[in-house]
Amino acid sequence: MPTILGTILAFVLVFGILVFIHEFGHFFTAKLVGIRVEVFSFGYGKRLFGFKKGDTDYRVSLIPMGGYCRFLGEGLYDKERPIAPDDFAAKSRPARFAVMAMGSVMNLILALVLLAVVNMGGVTVPIYQEQAPVIGWIEDGSPAAAADLRVDDEILTINGRPVATWADVELAVGSKPERTLTVEVRRGGAVLPVRLRTEKRTRYEMGYAGFYGKILTQAQMIAPGSPAAKAGLQPGDVFVSIDGEPVFFYTFVKTIEKSPDRELVVGIERAGRPLTVRVTPRREGDVGKIGVPVAAQSVLRRFGVFGALAESWRENKRLAFVLFRFIGDLFTGEASARQLGGPLEIANFSYTALRMGVMPLLSWIAFISLQLGILNLFPIPVFDGGQIFVLLVEGLTRRDLSPRLRAIWMQIGFVIFIALIGFVVLNDVVKRLPSGWGSLVPW
Repeated sequence: MPTILGTILAFVLVFGILVFIHEFGHFFTAKLVGIRVEVFSFGYGKRLFGFKKGDTDYRVSLIPMGGYCRFLGEGLYDKERPIAPDDFAAKSRPARFAVMAMGSVMNLILALVLLAVVNMGGVTVPIYQEQAPVIGWIEDGSPAAAADLRVDDEILTINGRPVATWADVELAVGSKPERTLTVEVRRGGAVLPVRLRTEKRTRYEMGYAGFYGKILTQAQMIAPGSPAAKAGLQPGDVFVSIDGEPVFFYTFVKTIEKSPDRELVVGIERAGRPLTVRVTPRREGDVGKIGVPVAAQSVLRRFGVFGALAESWRENKRLAFVLFRFIGDLFTGEASARQLGGPLEIANFSYTALRMGVMPLLSWIAFISLQLGILNLFPIPVFDGGQIFVLLVEGLTRRDLSPRLRAIWMQIGFVIFIALIGFVVLNDVVKRLPSGWGSLVPW
């Protein structure tokens, strides 16, 4: 399948599921409380095609940036107009609140269910990400080396926020490119503050420090007839040492490559048992090879139904806090806007997830569904959160907003919505330009 066609189909699949689930939440709840749904649309703008059943026009519209349900009387603020029993305005505020909130609730439920399904199917987890953040290797010339961080330093906090695992550290550093961080480390018995200036890497401007954990190397497969096969190595073996010296993920391949035609004593762990094998790397050009594709040591975890749901709840809660923290860092300038993903990025990642298989695709849909559910509750007028905000204000004041105020509120929301859409699309395009935003400047 051509990449462009595959990307489009993957985007339609992922976004179609998310939009349908979201709008079905509105649709089902509206029907439940007796509100007439006039339009159920995938996309905005001009109607392309569809069909009408009962009172509802089910349609696909021109701009595939979401979808909407239009209810009878929604957006009509004239208090003198006749109001039918199934009009949106005829229902109580709690009923209208439920209708507006249920779209996001359905997205949150979808994220919870899909991650639970993935957890039951089995999740491969790099072991180091759950380990305490003790530095195992520092790249020469990196920001960590310049900050005089050292092997065996244990990272305690970054910018005052505690970090308990390497996953916490990767998130804290990765979301802050070209920023000066205050890193608190435990060195020996002392706790020391260290100033670390991160760099930025990749077109997404991810923060980079150049330190890594004590990540062990695991054999993914063994090439037939290779030195590794002759030595009796097996897939899943974990490499612990070479010639008596501890070896980690970053140094394993380099050590092998520097040792062509020289016998090495390799310490491994196999199913938890320590073993020693002798391997002589075969010379290929100027480097040694043993015929073992490797990755960071990982473990496959499967859960029962209730364990999968509990793990899904914990992971979604963690991702929700990450999202709120990232939004806060955007406003304070600690995070880069290039780390935002618009429709082009969603399409690309959707295609990648689709090619990787069912479980990665479900994980990706769950991740996007969680973000959609949360962001749509923000009090921006054209979002569901904007209408929920109005309902809350009216409930607190015990009076409806005037038609003029409602109209102004929606006009402001429309401008914000168009600006947001324009920015995220342009941001996606700019990431692909050689000089980023600077490519748009003619001088």
